[in-house]
Amino acid sequence: MTSEPIDPGTATSESADTESPTVITTVVDGVARLTLNNPRRKNAISLSMAAAIDEFCDLVAHDPSIGAVVVDAAGQYFCSGADTHDLATSSSDPASPEAVSRTSAVYGAFVRVGSLPVPTISVVVGGAVGAGLNLAMATDVLVTTPDSVLDSGFLARSIHPGGGHLSLLGRAVGWSTTIAMAACGQHLTGTEAVARGLAYAAVPVDELPALVDGLTGPAARDPELTRRIMTSARLELGPPAVSWSSALEIERGVQMWSMSRKGKQAWSSRGPQQ
Repeated sequence: MTSEPIDPGTATSESADTESPTVITTVVDGVARLTLNNPRRKNAISLSMAAAIDEFCDLVAHDPSIGAVVVDAAGQYFCSGADTHDLATSSSDPASPEAVSRTSAVYGAFVRVGSLPVPTISVVVGGAVGAGLNLAMATDVLVTTPDSVLDSGFLARSIHPGGGHLSLLGRAVGWSTTIAMAACGQHLTGTEAVARGLAYAAVPVDELPALVDGLTGPAARDPELTRRIMTSARLELGPPAVSWSSALEIERGVQMWSMSRKGKQAWSSRGPQQ
């Protein structure tokens, strides 16, 4: 198995060692991986990291051989949110064009991740706070460890949530838990996040690679089909979701395409052969 580095994933930030990329990206066997690599600052998202994430998303969107994406982080903590250096600078005049541009760049990075045409899996170890939680929630599948902490975090910093944080929380956990986290300062452990529907699974850290491989492997084996499934899922589930009758019509033509691609000879008298 070989790993091919992706050139756009080598941006560095002023707050990190300039000899080391703060975002590392690779593609292996149809699985693209984006690794936040600024552990000294708990992988806080700087402007250069946001730019690298955006470029990574461009590559995934335009490379039909990629069937799945993994978003993880170096070190013992997934992401502590936006870089506080940038937040401090923006707070001096938050309505200025420069401040709006800085904030939009960070938010735009995880919006891009959430719009990719393939399944995206975030691997949260240690914790995710604020914009870091937004990034994790922007992915299609969040996996974590039982003791990781998923925290809204905005209230503790005395700022209003941003980046569609309330919407992302609400579609995952509903009104009550959203308010408990965003307005009442509560957090969820990985185990609690699974129980509330925010995470797909919470397993010990040494079991995460096998879990991720089990999710990405089938998706990456047939990228074309996977991308079409994802398109239908986004159309049907939204938000907003469509009616069952509309879902039937969305799926009809794509299923016909997949059947014609498979062909009659691929079916035996005992049923479909995978």
